[in-house]
Amino acid sequence: MRTPLIEFKDVTKRFRDKTVLDKVNLKIYENEVTTIIGKSGTGKTVLLKHIIGLIRPDEGSILFRGRPLAAMNRREWREYKQGLSYLFQQNALFDSMTVFENVALPLVQTTSLTKSEIAQRAMRRIDQTELSDAAHSYPSELSGGMQKRAALARALVTDPAVVLFDEPTTGQDPIRKNVILGMIAQYRRRFGFTAVLISHDIPDVFFVSDRLVLLWDGTVGFEGTYEEVLDLSHPMIKELLKSLEGLQDEVVGLPMKEAFRSCYAPLFSDGALAPDTSATRLTIELDVEGAVLEREDAAAAMGAVAAHMSHRLSQLGGIVVRCAGGDILALLPHTTVEETNQLIESYAEEIKEQAGAVLTRLAGKNPGPAYSFDFRIKAGVAQVSPEDDIDGIAAKAASGQRVIAAFQGGRKGEGQQ
Repeated sequence: MRTPLIEFKDVTKRFRDKTVLDKVNLKIYENEVTTIIGKSGTGKTVLLKHIIGLIRPDEGSILFRGRPLAAMNRREWREYKQGLSYLFQQNALFDSMTVFENVALPLVQTTSLTKSEIAQRAMRRIDQTELSDAAHSYPSELSGGMQKRAALARALVTDPAVVLFDEPTTGQDPIRKNVILGMIAQYRRRFGFTAVLISHDIPDVFFVSDRLVLLWDGTVGFEGTYEEVLDLSHPMIKELLKSLEGLQDEVVGLPMKEAFRSCYAPLFSDGALAPDTSATRLTIELDVEGAVLEREDAAAAMGAVAAHMSHRLSQLGGIVVRCAGGDILALLPHTTVEETNQLIESYAEEIKEQAGAVLTRLAGKNPGPAYSFDFRIKAGVAQVSPEDDIDGIAAKAASGQRVIAAFQGGRKGEGQQ
């Protein structure tokens, strides 16, 4: 059995007459994304403050690698604190400092590194978070996405074991929410830290989380994986599960996979499934080199293409939803695998035109240095049978994916021929 990196055991915290945390038990495992969800006032931020040491429990204990925090000596406590980093809700960048100065600040304050060593480590994180061109810019000169990356670079510059994210997507538009959550998942894999998120953004956070903790009236109503949430009938999470019914992805306007289940089930009852039913899974990929296109611009381009394709498939009577990672999954009754393959091939040129128009428009509003992009859309088609479930259908369609449309583009910088 794995030892949790951080564990709460019967933790209780009261403020005057109000019990905010009531015998909370939860486990956070190393190199995973654990997301704490729940209504406002359920103790999510209080729980996070216990991890970082700003608050101590009235009862119970908190363990790090099996060692109670309360039993740590001064050296152990200092090492524990140095392994934690906190990304604030509103980034908390200092307006009077450049990106470089903001990122370097934790090293200046908490280490005895030389000036050149600090500069080297800060620039490495700035490069890794794709902010090299903005290193000497001030926060007010950056877009919202770049500010979030700068805050993340600062949080990672000390090589923390654990990064705590307090509502990282609050106040962001739907596209930027997806971008920020995707960025957290990407950098967690790249840098190997353990991420603990507080979030209200259901269901977006489900797709980047390894484990979910539902706080309900000061206690843990559920702890486990996303799939276990969907299968659980615990009364404390009924309200949460109800919120999944009919959910739509705000970027492309598609129902989420959970809502698909209610549409999908009747097709398989009483022999209602058409003898020729197929499914297709479309994956849109966009790689950008250069600073001209922001991540949120790339997400907007992909969202526009996804919305266009979902509309075309829906016109044919398909049931279309968004899968994990932003893929599109369509179930096409009365359509054979061969017919669906022909249909998808016929859309290839249309996809190129749609994506090209969006990317050109976005690049035009961002004059600047040279850049290039590589756009691809992959499609897979599978036969659907009555014994398949939605996850099985998605997996079958993904296994046969191939590139059906691809093109490269970009712009040369000033002085280039």
